[in-house]
Amino acid sequence: MRCLISGINGFVGSHLAEHLISLKAEVHGTLRSFRSDVKNLAHIDAAAFALHPCDITDEAATADLIRRVQPTHVFHLAAYSYVPTSWEAPHATLTANVLGTLNLLEAVRRYAPAARFQFSGSSEEYGRVEADECPITEDQPLRPLSPYGVSKVAADLLSRQYAASYGLHIVVTRAHNHTGPRRGHVFAESDWARQLAMIERGEQEPFIAHGNLDAVRDYTDVRDIVRGYVLALENGKSGAVYNLCSGAGASLAMRWVLRDLVALSRVNVELRPDPRRMRPSDVPRLIGDAAKAKRELGWAPKIPLAQTWTDLISFWRSDLHATGSKISEPI
Repeated sequence: MRCLISGINGFVGSHLAEHLISLKAEVHGTLRSFRSDVKNLAHIDAAAFALHPCDITDEAATADLIRRVQPTHVFHLAAYSYVPTSWEAPHATLTANVLGTLNLLEAVRRYAPAARFQFSGSSEEYGRVEADECPITEDQPLRPLSPYGVSKVAADLLSRQYAASYGLHIVVTRAHNHTGPRRGHVFAESDWARQLAMIERGEQEPFIAHGNLDAVRDYTDVRDIVRGYVLALENGKSGAVYNLCSGAGASLAMRWVLRDLVALSRVNVELRPDPRRMRPSDVPRLIGDAAKAKRELGWAPKIPLAQTWTDLISFWRSDLHATGSKISEPI
């Protein structure tokens, strides 16, 4: 396996790199530029992977990269992945997520047509889901409620169109919420874990600022998700879509996620709603059905969420001990 991960320095990309290296794969990854942050990769032996500065919105640079690397497997993770940012920067979100995907698909079509290609979709593609439509199967209508969701729907459809039109081996995964060590603090559960670690250190007053706690989400450990990405390319059908999720979202309203994190902390805290953490429109419930992935890919989550929450808050304790911080930024 000669694997290319677009966005290797991201949260998920770094975990995928670790997993592929453990499988003895040759690993290559893209960075937007030489100035890109590679902190998420710092713990991995630099000799175990190769980095390639390449902005995937640059058609010529993307084509040249595929021509040179000649990957057998492409994992397309590079994207604007933070939903609130898509409200503030919809043009940049659509450009990176749709045009970037198009450039990568075209490059693979022209220079590595035998490669297996995984497009990393999102549960945000489902958008408005009624209570009687849960758990969500892959056939659920797509009703995105954010520019990010729209961008993922467009890139998802584009990927499947390339599979149908050009005979490329392309699989789409729609991962539901996933988290774990190194999750960026702009995401709710990681922001809460970071705030708790800061309170423990005496660097924040004993309160947690939060957004909408009524939203229901389906969480899976990122280390299980990246296993699913690899299995999707090994066992998935070209042109197919696979949900990667726990199916346990019915018991995971965001207030319960926050409750579980607080229970792992060493402090008593007050919970305070923060208008800055509210979205113009929010998906009320995303509870997935992973039966198809289990049946066709042989995938199911293995890591219990109790371990995920423990590892997440431990990560922030360690990170703040190493770097220190005096602020907690809004999500």
